[in-house]
Amino acid sequence: MAAGRSTKTSFTAGELGDQLLGRGDLRAFENGARRLRNVFIQPTGGVTRRPGLRHVATLPGAARLIAFEFNTEQSYLLALTHQRLDVYLGDLLVATLAAPWTGAMLDQIAHTQSADTLLLLHPAMPPQRVTRSSHTSWNLGGWNWIAAPFFRFADPGVTMTPGGTTGSVTLTASAPFFEAGHAGSQLRIGGRRVTVTAVASATSATAQVVETLAAAAATQDWDEAAFSSVRGWPATACFHQDRLVLGGSRDLPNRLWLSRSGDLFNFDLGTGLDDQAIEFGLLSDQVNAIRAVFSGRHLQVFTSGAEWMVTGDPMTPASIQLHRQTRIGMPNSRILPPVDVDGSTIFVARSGQAVHEFAYTDVQQAYQASDLAMMARHLVQDPVSLAYDQTRRLLHVAMADGSLSTLTLYRAEQVTAWTRQETEGAFRALAEIDGVVWCAVERAGTVRLERFDDALAVDAGLTGSADTPKAHWTGLGHLQGRAVQVVADGAPHGTFTVLSGGVTLDEPAGEVQVGLGFSHVIEPLPPQLLSAGGSRSGPLRLVAASFRVLETAALSVDLGRGAQPVPFRRLDTALLDAAPLRFTGDVTLRAFGWRRDTMRPLWRIEGDTPLPLTLLSVTIETRMTD
Repeated sequence: MAAGRSTKTSFTAGELGDQLLGRGDLRAFENGARRLRNVFIQPTGGVTRRPGLRHVATLPGAARLIAFEFNTEQSYLLALTHQRLDVYLGDLLVATLAAPWTGAMLDQIAHTQSADTLLLLHPAMPPQRVTRSSHTSWNLGGWNWIAAPFFRFADPGVTMTPGGTTGSVTLTASAPFFEAGHAGSQLRIGGRRVTVTAVASATSATAQVVETLAAAAATQDWDEAAFSSVRGWPATACFHQDRLVLGGSRDLPNRLWLSRSGDLFNFDLGTGLDDQAIEFGLLSDQVNAIRAVFSGRHLQVFTSGAEWMVTGDPMTPASIQLHRQTRIGMPNSRILPPVDVDGSTIFVARSGQAVHEFAYTDVQQAYQASDLAMMARHLVQDPVSLAYDQTRRLLHVAMADGSLSTLTLYRAEQVTAWTRQETEGAFRALAEIDGVVWCAVERAGTVRLERFDDALAVDAGLTGSADTPKAHWTGLGHLQGRAVQVVADGAPHGTFTVLSGGVTLDEPAGEVQVGLGFSHVIEPLPPQLLSAGGSRSGPLRLVAASFRVLETAALSVDLGRGAQPVPFRRLDTALLDAAPLRFTGDVTLRAFGWRRDTMRPLWRIEGDTPLPLTLLSVTIETRMTD
């Protein structure tokens, strides 16, 4: 009978898919786990129970969350809902504005920010600009174009005849061209602008001359505004090298426009001088719509079928170059802005089953796109929102099924670890501001604005305090009729039902937190049962397991006979009902019985006690028959 002892010192490979259960030769197998729920992997290798979610507000409906960071001291959260924009400063609603978008448009709204101005774009909406002049003074309106771009959509043989050179003129096209939506848009005839005021028919319209025309004669030298209600509006944008970059529109999905340098709303191409505007299309074997433009080491362009690098230092009409890098593609169903992580760009693949790291390699002088979800494909299924918490190095990815997958990413230490967060509801949208991750969570038919809070151990939770301890606590209308967990004066107080917007405790308390409970699970991969000769052996007996924990107040371990709480209370504790002390050190548990099912884990941590838990390592002693 062989005895063995092994120590698991790290969980830096995260939860692994079942396809890897036979790959004990992989390093990921050594540092991975079978199941990780409602926990985060620390960059140093430990695993900790996730914080709870604090209830902030009930939103009018489906929402898109956007961070607005003016500087490190003035940051706001924008919540876009049906025909409405709400602005939050911390947990406080400071402004509400009427908006031109609908709830059905939220998934395709793109954004970019410069200083105190946020630009919002959608192919079916004139681009909007959100400006801030104080905490409570906000404005939402259309762009003030200095010079909008133009494009020839009509057949080259179609002529346009103006009825005059100044004032109000009649425009006559030689073939059907005008649509009702052309009213209010501009045309350029011989390089001179006119504004269409009314459309009489498909071949006739009235226009106001903006720049005196050269002649009142038929000409093929004319074009129209690239963006209009007829042709669609820009789809994506970013700022790069002091230029505003617009990527794609409804009718020109693979075209890029770069404004004049330092003149962000001026897209006049001029004569091609270094500081003048730039315009070009992505010409390749496929016409793929631009889904995102991103300013990194280079201007990066993400389409539905490939990723491109635009170079030029500085970027001028003469120096600009375009190079396709990889052929992954991004989803068409929604806008998912790429995220910068340590100089690499993280983006979601068109398949909806992968998250890629778009990184530049100096050796090859090119970008590569590595798949970060290769080992945990089951946790990445149709992402709908991303947010990166740089403080904890956590990339949160909300999925269409309402789950939240979290990736701990630390390239310098080769940490790529996925876990999954679950709640009584569905995660629908995410945003991150100064290390705080905000969520739009659908619960009981309503959408709630919540945020992760280290001071909470429950979801949809609120905290309360009173100078004089009391048993009845109110203000819980958002949890009406729900079974909630209560932490009173630092100790778990049981489960109660919210009635009339409140709960009544068995005993008075001075401080409470009330919210929905959630369970955490830490389950290792099956043991590798190999004899000295390399052949599979069994059965196996777990003799003992030692858990090294950090600042842990509650631990429940299953060694084969169900989860059992581990007592941490010290004999010198003054009050038995006092808040549990946090324990740091080793906890050794004895186990009994032989294991014949080699797929069952030797140990499992599971519990819903709303108290902190951090697991650093696990050492097991086993015996195996020869």
